[in-house]
Amino acid sequence: MDCKRSGKIILHLSFLLKRSNSMVLNIQKTKSSFFMQNENQLFIFTDGSVNTKTNIGWGAFLVVPDIELQVEKLKQSVKLKRFEDTSSSRLEIQTLIWALSEVLNFNGKITVYTDSQTIVGLAGRRFRLEKNNYHSKSGRLINNYDLYREFFAITDQINCEFIKIKGHKQSVRKDKTDNIFALVDRAARNAVRGEK
Repeated sequence: MDCKRSGKIILHLSFLLKRSNSMVLNIQKTKSSFFMQNENQLFIFTDGSVNTKTNIGWGAFLVVPDIELQVEKLKQSVKLKRFEDTSSSRLEIQTLIWALSEVLNFNGKITVYTDSQTIVGLAGRRFRLEKNNYHSKSGRLINNYDLYREFFAITDQINCEFIKIKGHKQSVRKDKTDNIFALVDRAARNAVRGEK
């Protein structure tokens, strides 16, 4: 797909949710600063925040086609969802599964930025988890086994990698990915505060 330099037409990647809940990739020509350098890659930033007294949490994610986009223009694109009866670890996985389910029809590479070590380490634990049928040495089902199964099922359908990002860095130490992640982190925390 070509961009016309004369008209400075820029491709803007947007997702439309059909009633069937399947995602359709809709590439629209718009005069926008959202410049898609690579149609074969998406970047997803996910985070969550939980009120430990109520076990209610908010997950947040942002999908961008290019991490060089201006952060200020991305604020309105952060998606939020409320989860009940959850925990910090559970919410991180719930939010990721929700985010990935929104881009299942994307055929390119997806890079996920998260501050969750659990998520980043899940692929390496898969063989043992499945070998033990998600049971601990004592024979009980491990916490969040249902989400681990769902995580593996969804990541088997897409080409994705996970990058651990350190949350809550000092401003002077933040790079562009840190600044985008901070948007998502802030949105989740503000949503939890809004519950009070």
